[in-house]
Amino acid sequence: MGNRLSKIYTRTGDGGTTGLGDGSRVPKDGPRIEALGALDETNAQLGVVLSHALPEVAREDLVGIQHALFDLGGELCIPGHAAIDARDVEWLERRMDDFNAVLPPLKEFILPGGSPAAAHCHVARTVCRRAERAIVALSRQEQVRPQALAFVNRLSDYLFVLSRILARADGGSECLWQHGRRPE
Repeated sequence: MGNRLSKIYTRTGDGGTTGLGDGSRVPKDGPRIEALGALDETNAQLGVVLSHALPEVAREDLVGIQHALFDLGGELCIPGHAAIDARDVEWLERRMDDFNAVLPPLKEFILPGGSPAAAHCHVARTVCRRAERAIVALSRQEQVRPQALAFVNRLSDYLFVLSRILARADGGSECLWQHGRRPE
């Protein structure tokens, strides 16, 4: 593959539009670009999680997920293109099942935190939820494949479960919500 980006600035977006992968131009504040931007933010947050010391299985998972998010971005950037499929969704479900098998049952809500890696994973989860909302908004106006929506929905669930794993890594613990507790 040759140089994909030989010049970073093009000046073509100075008027408030940006190009899609099919060559069409759309407003930079349009729903498709909002969805793409939220996916990009999710991917960047996964990079922050990856900057921590992590169990190797989590590191491998997150790097693979980053690639899948780029594929999903390509799917949204080229209307009609398909890159994410049911296997990707099923993989996330299997990974959550594997992680949940070693976690205690959830009896209370969990506050974001537990460790720096777990806290950053919670941030990635919330950004992923924003990406999901943006893709849902896009789907109300344009065709979005159900696999794309399912993948982002499962990814936020996966990040929640992973945050539980990361909070416990190296002997740490989760921070459980206590109803009625207030600052003193």
